[in-house]
Amino acid sequence: MQRKKIKADDHANLMGEDQNAKGPYYGSLSQDPIEISELSKPSQVTHVPQSTANVFSDGRTRIDFVLVWEADPQTQEQEGQSEGTSAESKVPRWRRAVDVRRTWRKKFLNKLQAAGICIEKHAIQDEKKVVHYVLLNAPWSVLCYYAEDLRLRLPLQALPNQASNWSDRVVKRLGVPSLLCEEVPNMPLDYYTCHFKVNKLTWFLGSNEQDTFFSSTQRHRILYEILATTPYGHLKQGEVGVDRLLSEDVFAAAFPLHEGPFAVPADRLAPESLTERQVLFQYWARWRKWNRYQPLDHIRRYFGEKIALYFAWLGFYTGWLLPAAVVGSLVFIAGIFLMLSDIPAQEICDSEDEYQMCPLCKECPHWQLSSICSMFKAGRLFDHGGTIFFSIFMSLWAVTFLEYWKRMNATLAHRWDCSDFEDIEERPRPQFTAMAPMTMENPITGAEEPYFPKRNRVKRVVAGLMIIIMMIAVVVMFLISIILYRAIISILVSRSGNFLFVASASRIASLTGSVVNLIFILILSKIYIALAHFLTKWEMHRTQTKYEDAFTFKVFVFQFVNFYSSPIYIAFFKGRFVGYPGNYKTLLGIRNEDCGAGGCLIELAQELLVIMVGKQVINNVQEIVIPKLKGWWQKYKLRSQKRKSKADQLGLVQQAPWESNYELLVCEGLFDEYLEMGRDQRPSLPPWETTSKVSWPVLQFGFITIFVAACPLAPLFALLNNWVEIRLDAQKFVCEYRRPVAERAQGIGIWFYILEVITHLAVISNAFLIAFTSDFLPRLYYQYTCASDLQGYVNFTLAYAPKHFASQHNVTCRYRAYRDESGRYSLTYWNLLAIRLGFIIVFEHVVFFIARVIDLMVPDIPESLQIKVKREHYLAKQALAENKVTHKQYPRRWVWSSRLCGLQHRSTKASIVLGFLGKRVMECECVDRRSGSDPADILDQHRARKAAAACALVEWVITIASGGTFTCS
Repeated sequence: MQRKKIKADDHANLMGEDQNAKGPYYGSLSQDPIEISELSKPSQVTHVPQSTANVFSDGRTRIDFVLVWEADPQTQEQEGQSEGTSAESKVPRWRRAVDVRRTWRKKFLNKLQAAGICIEKHAIQDEKKVVHYVLLNAPWSVLCYYAEDLRLRLPLQALPNQASNWSDRVVKRLGVPSLLCEEVPNMPLDYYTCHFKVNKLTWFLGSNEQDTFFSSTQRHRILYEILATTPYGHLKQGEVGVDRLLSEDVFAAAFPLHEGPFAVPADRLAPESLTERQVLFQYWARWRKWNRYQPLDHIRRYFGEKIALYFAWLGFYTGWLLPAAVVGSLVFIAGIFLMLSDIPAQEICDSEDEYQMCPLCKECPHWQLSSICSMFKAGRLFDHGGTIFFSIFMSLWAVTFLEYWKRMNATLAHRWDCSDFEDIEERPRPQFTAMAPMTMENPITGAEEPYFPKRNRVKRVVAGLMIIIMMIAVVVMFLISIILYRAIISILVSRSGNFLFVASASRIASLTGSVVNLIFILILSKIYIALAHFLTKWEMHRTQTKYEDAFTFKVFVFQFVNFYSSPIYIAFFKGRFVGYPGNYKTLLGIRNEDCGAGGCLIELAQELLVIMVGKQVINNVQEIVIPKLKGWWQKYKLRSQKRKSKADQLGLVQQAPWESNYELLVCEGLFDEYLEMGRDQRPSLPPWETTSKVSWPVLQFGFITIFVAACPLAPLFALLNNWVEIRLDAQKFVCEYRRPVAERAQGIGIWFYILEVITHLAVISNAFLIAFTSDFLPRLYYQYTCASDLQGYVNFTLAYAPKHFASQHNVTCRYRAYRDESGRYSLTYWNLLAIRLGFIIVFEHVVFFIARVIDLMVPDIPESLQIKVKREHYLAKQALAENKVTHKQYPRRWVWSSRLCGLQHRSTKASIVLGFLGKRVMECECVDRRSGSDPADILDQHRARKAAAACALVEWVITIASGGTFTCS
């Protein structure tokens, strides 16, 4: 179905307004007129006494959103001149750009006023610029209209918050004081909620209090929906929404206000008197709270479900890292003791001149095996029998972690009323609504929604995949350049003549190559994220969840190749295609890299530590230092010397809340925390930001599972980083960032499926790592075939150079390989190859089998939650069945209404709500006593009213029980 053409796109309104309507009733959008064209003139700004409350100058009207733009005073003095000039005169390009932005801004604000938004203006001028603040408020009629349109869930009845933690319950049963749990004041109540309907307004809790009926986060969502869908030009050109205006520098910022300062005044000692922001600062964002549980319900109330779910996931993941870090540390300590008593290590250290090794490169000299004594011992810290156990442990740990996170996610989604958000409640994106060429009926909700043909989207997705493949090829090219860099640096260092450098040539090349690789990773990440955002926007995804999932997939594929390409090369390819003395293989004329003197496993551990720990240190320094510098610079720009009067210096005039909030930083959202990259000016959380807050922990999860056999200390470093990360992110959201628009979410999205893929890859990776990179299987083979005490193992692993190579250099040298003197593979090589392949098959099957058993034993939804949901559905069906029976047997509806009231004594959510609704029906309805016929046969004036009331009851019952809707015809 083709989309209906809107008359006069330039003047399309979001909702119809009744200019003749009188009174503050629903549907009346008439407001006191405000001349928007005068907003840009600071000379007409009336300065009023400022306060720290988030209200208009009248002291009552709440500020729901703030728009800000900056202008040059000289430009404003001349703004009328360009309008008077003739079209033929030459206007400078910068002047035309200023005029276009001013025109767009004027149209946009006029459309907001036409939609019923209350506007108040403020401006502050100094020598260099004028900062304009436009305060927005949505009146009651607009809030009701959009609350129903957005399907907001509002409370029917309040209940005590029953949130608890399993470890806290265990500690209480043992009678031990809990060190992790802390009582947080102003605990949010739990509510029975339902989708808002204006015609059932009196059924909702607190409906008589218009100022507090909608929470601050709900008011922010409504205002952002209006801002995101208001056009200011031609819709076909995408001239719609505040996001586009921000990107075009028409506005400098758009944000909701924080609820007061985060610092607690000295005279406010009672915890109950703290604001929501102060509670979060005192009990969550402070560093001394590192060992306390996070107040997730408070986070959800202030920032919304999406941010709360991120912190819930990060806290859950960090808690599960604790046993992994303990076991990994024990394995590392065991490696220290094994290193001290290792027979092959002692043989190498005591060999002196016994083993003369072949050159590692064409220009390199011969070297003695005893020179690698310290590196070989260091390799034993990670390469021993304990790594087998730890690899199996981490594979099973990852599976169990994901299973229990599914249970945690289901519990939080049900408690926060977002279990059906993605299937039923989520609306199309404002940008999609504006750009979609067609409309089509939603098969789930039955509502007509904008539609983009699937065939066209598939074509765009395929085109985007081709670009992604090209970018991955670029990453591979950089990887090859790193390989060549290592080889060239090794040659140059070997030619330096310095004995210390020559002896450590391979080590220096490997270490510097890791640092250069990290620099390439960070640079390519910045470029690719911008490209992925453009491609995802071009693909026209319907909902924000699908948009974020598509963007996340693109970025993660690139980041996986970007971050893991070098470790994968070292673990599985380096040293495999070297050849042998006299017949070395080359790449672009340069000899292929061989593993260092200590083996590839120690190089892999070094690479992991450089990338993982290096990126963590860089990220944490950036998150601490850069926000401080940006915040200082922002305040410096806004607080000029001219504005600092004596009254300001004495603290007699308090700074307005919109000014102090504008001095804060733009909220970079979650994508930088789930990948630590990307940012935007959007007042809510852009997908690249929402994704990246989770992305680095996900990449971290890959490092501690895929390559854990090479570095058992990786979980410990991840645990320490996440302890810092949680409080650092909390402090940024509460103290340093502007408040983001609260968003709903059902879970962590596509990240969960990425984690599952990483878990399966980890099993395969660790199997190959132990089989081909580690010395575990060769040692085991030697113990069973030659000597159980490993005496002579070093000589067993070394081959003699071919005779023609020895005659050319007049020296007989050795090299690590299982070959005979002619360079062909020996029987030992083929025996070990069979053992390695057999080990991979057995390892994978055993681990996958145990993981499958764990998956079957641990249900995705807790049993208590399953019983609760089933009970609610059962009571709803029972109530509907009793409704049908009593309709036939009794002429009065109060009979079955009172039966519904009887259900209120039962303990579940559905029974209380049904009883609540039954009372409402009994109060407002009664069948005509003069009629003895069935209600369905009544044709008098009461029929329409009673049919609508019955339909309303059925609709509310089904909505409460299952989140669905019911339409009565």
